[in-house]
Amino acid sequence: MSTNHEASYLSEEEQQKLLEKYDPEAGTRKLTGLLGYIAFFGLLAFSLFQLYTAVFGVFTAQIQRTVHLGFALSLIFLLFPANRKKRQKGKLQVAWYDLILSILSIGVGAYWPLRFEELVMSVGRLGPLDFAVGITAILLVLEATRRTVGLPIMVIALLFMLYGLFGSYMPGFLSHRGLTLERMVQTMFFTTEGILGTPLAVSSTFIFLFLLFGAFLIRTGVGQYFNDLSIAIAGRSIGGPAKVAIFSSALQGTISGSSVANVVTSGAFTIPMMKNLGYKKEFAGAVEASASTGGQLMPPIMGAAAFLMVEFIGNGITYWDIAKAAAIPAILYFLGIWIMTHFEAKRLGLRGLTKEEMPSRKEVFGKIYLLIPIIAIILLLMSNITVTHAALYSIVISIIVGFINKDRGMKAVDIVHALVDGARTALAVAAATAAAGIIVGIVTKTGLGLKLANGLIDLAGGYLIPTLILTMIAALILGMGSPTTANYVITSTIAAPAMILLGVPDLSAHLFVFYFGIIADITPPVALAAFAAAGVSGGEPIKTGIESSKLAIAAFIIPYIFVLSPELLMINTTWGETVWVVLTAMTGMIAIGAGVIGHWMRDMHWLERITACIVGLLLIYPETISDITGLVMFGILLALQYVWKQDKGDGGTLQDKPHTDYPKVE
Repeated sequence: MSTNHEASYLSEEEQQKLLEKYDPEAGTRKLTGLLGYIAFFGLLAFSLFQLYTAVFGVFTAQIQRTVHLGFALSLIFLLFPANRKKRQKGKLQVAWYDLILSILSIGVGAYWPLRFEELVMSVGRLGPLDFAVGITAILLVLEATRRTVGLPIMVIALLFMLYGLFGSYMPGFLSHRGLTLERMVQTMFFTTEGILGTPLAVSSTFIFLFLLFGAFLIRTGVGQYFNDLSIAIAGRSIGGPAKVAIFSSALQGTISGSSVANVVTSGAFTIPMMKNLGYKKEFAGAVEASASTGGQLMPPIMGAAAFLMVEFIGNGITYWDIAKAAAIPAILYFLGIWIMTHFEAKRLGLRGLTKEEMPSRKEVFGKIYLLIPIIAIILLLMSNITVTHAALYSIVISIIVGFINKDRGMKAVDIVHALVDGARTALAVAAATAAAGIIVGIVTKTGLGLKLANGLIDLAGGYLIPTLILTMIAALILGMGSPTTANYVITSTIAAPAMILLGVPDLSAHLFVFYFGIIADITPPVALAAFAAAGVSGGEPIKTGIESSKLAIAAFIIPYIFVLSPELLMINTTWGETVWVVLTAMTGMIAIGAGVIGHWMRDMHWLERITACIVGLLLIYPETISDITGLVMFGILLALQYVWKQDKGDGGTLQDKPHTDYPKVE
């Protein structure tokens, strides 16, 4: 290892510490003894319940959702400590009050199944026991949300509840009659408009199964194979390790719904490689952070919020419609990062991996069958079968592939552990969607959504662009302290209606808030994915966040484009028009990438950089005149780059100079 670029790969223990620091979902207790067995078999039972209902059909809405919630809450209080900084180990693994909360959670989960007929016949009238159980359920959800996904989303849910109770004291258009405490409890737990609403419904069906699918993929060895395949494809190119990080993270995003988890697992391998090659710490961390965050934008398996989008939009839209619409923006996002890392490598004169540093391509491509589950789920989602069955069949296929993979040699015990891992991953999602249901319930009961939508439009003067900017700011702020799922629920309930009122198609409006909710993970001042990447690289966190935002520039531009011109989402376009939109947009990303980095064939003057960015915007915007203008200007810029490079040699860069002192990547 070179002393100039010394870097080391993170051990599993170091990765876990980083995850616990930046990802609330990772801060679980390591239970042993009797409690360890209880937690293990509880998680296993959770997965088996979900599989049973997926195969034989879900129960009545209230029963399905409360059992799902009961499993999640009871396990959360066993596995997630009240204070993450003081995780208890050894004999006192679980505090006495956590045991009580876990038992109460079981009671809450069993309440609807045990008293279904009486509760239905009561027609909204609550007895003393009903009221006590409802209050308990609300408090348990709030505390479980705080433990799993952090304090901000719990505070937001609490503020919405206070608004529901004391709305008559609010000024102006925010004022409403106010809900009584009994009415609040009845809405939150005894209807399907609150905690048991649409977000939890999606968690208890689609989301759980896809998280389970991801757990099985990890057990088959697909996660490691993504790294090997990425090196085999991109390792030898200019700045190869950075491109490996992009390619690998895009693939990892299909099995990981967490930007931070993706950063730590992939980045533990790719960031040291980038540093060894000569990339600065902050840039190396930014490449991994931006690519890992984009994993949730990449079809066919996007973030959990994409499944919520199906239910929120309605109108017969399917998950495949959303995945198809998101394809071009996702390609442009990753292409933008790829291009900028390429130009940065050229600017610095960085090489790719040597032949000796590369894995055997024959061995790597000999295991291409490991991608069969990914291909299968794409084909299944494209077919007419339900999303639930698509996930089920894909799980079965991944198990078969796991048994075929001789390197891993999947056994029956691996299936059991995959079921446990999948359930563990689903705990935070269940808590977040339950809390999001509280917010949706208040918005529905008070009419706050339409009030805020109209208020947002008034604040923006009735113009679309200012409305989009305000919506973007709201989504970024919310995303700094809440998971993508909860962020999407809030912004789609409050801000998306404002865009729709101004004539924006439903899908464009919902994808707009979805994008900015995800990009919040790499947007300073609170950019958890970027901070986790800085923890791996040793770089400065805020600088890493700024670099991440630069690399992810496409994510700040493209949502505006597909709102103004939905052709980018393949809405009402022919295949010929789609191909043209893709080609011109990809050309535009080359120009923007060069402008942001400041290098193309040579270093660029600031005026050239601004011009290149303008050219890129013209080409990304899918309109005939802007495309023609952009292509002409692109040709002129390209010609000037080539001519001036010939006249001035290498333009002061290192790309044409011989290099003999490359550090070896270990």
